[in-house]
Amino acid sequence: MRSPESRLQPDWTTNRLSKAHAPPYTRQRVEISSIAVLGAGQMGNGIAQVAACAGYEVTMIDIEQRFVDHGMASIESSLAKLVSKGRMDEEDAKAALSRVRACTDRGEAGDSDLVVEAIPEIPELKFSTFSELDDICKPEAILASNTSSISIDDIAASTNRPDRVIGMHFMNPVPIMKLVEIINGSQTSPEVNAAVVEAAERMGKTALSCNDSPGFVSNRILCPMLNEAILTLQEGVAEPEAIDGIMRLGMNHPIGPLALADLIGLDTVLHIMNVLHEGLGDDKYAPAPLLVEMVEHGKLGRKSGQGFYSYQ
Repeated sequence: MRSPESRLQPDWTTNRLSKAHAPPYTRQRVEISSIAVLGAGQMGNGIAQVAACAGYEVTMIDIEQRFVDHGMASIESSLAKLVSKGRMDEEDAKAALSRVRACTDRGEAGDSDLVVEAIPEIPELKFSTFSELDDICKPEAILASNTSSISIDDIAASTNRPDRVIGMHFMNPVPIMKLVEIINGSQTSPEVNAAVVEAAERMGKTALSCNDSPGFVSNRILCPMLNEAILTLQEGVAEPEAIDGIMRLGMNHPIGPLALADLIGLDTVLHIMNVLHEGLGDDKYAPAPLLVEMVEHGKLGRKSGQGFYSYQ
C-alpha cells in the first residue's frame, strides 16, 4: 500500500480501464443482495432510499445517532412526498422504509455485498475509512466511493482489494437525478464494474462508466463552466441573474451556473477546481479569485445561507 503522503498526490497517468497491470481475477458473476451506506447525510440517505426502493436490504451508518435519525427522517419525508404525488404506492413506501436499518456501528457493514461510502470529501478521511472497511468487510465485498473528485486508485491503495474498489458517483438529489457515474480504477475488475452497473440500473439509474482521472467526466466538464461563470461575474460582465438567465434560456440549462454552484456548495466547487488544476497541471483550471474569496468568508451557497444568492 502507498503511504498516506504519497496518496495525497494522485498518479492520474496510470488510471486506465486497461487491466494490463491488474491482479488476476476470478471471472465469476458478482452478486449483490445487501448494501451498506456509510453516511446518512443528503447523499447517503438518498442512496439508501433508492437502494431500498429497488428491493435491497440496506444498512445506513453514521458516526452519531442524531445524524442517523435525521437521515431516516429525510427518507421517510421523501417517500411520503412520492406517495402524495401519486408516484409511489403507500404500501411500497412502507416496505422500502422497513428495508433500511440505521445504526452508528461500522461493524454492521461487515456482511454487506456492496458498501457505498458517502462521507465528506476529505482525502485523508476517505483513505482511513476505506482502510477500516477493508478490515471490517468480507473479502468478496465491493467497496464503492461516492466521491466527486478524489482518485479511485488513491482510495483503493488504502485497501488490500484494489480490484474490488470502484467509484459510484450519484448526483444530487439522488432520488431524482438519473445518472450514476461509475469510475473504474486501474485495477477495478470487469466483474465488479458489471455488478455495480447492474445495481445502479436496478435502482432506476442510468450507469455510465469512465476512467479514473481528475474530476472524472462530470466535474471535469461542469466545474470549469461554473468557474467561468464566476469569472464573468468577477469581471463585471453581467449580474448573477443575467448570467444564469442567459444560460437557462439560451442554452436550455435547467438551472444557471451560479445557482448551481450555490446548490453544490462553493467549497466543493473550489475543491474540485483545485483537484483539476493540480492533477492536470493547466492554469485554465485555476479557481476564480472571487470563488476563493467567497469560500474564505464562509459564503458557501445554500448550506451557509449566502452565496451568489441569499437563502436567508
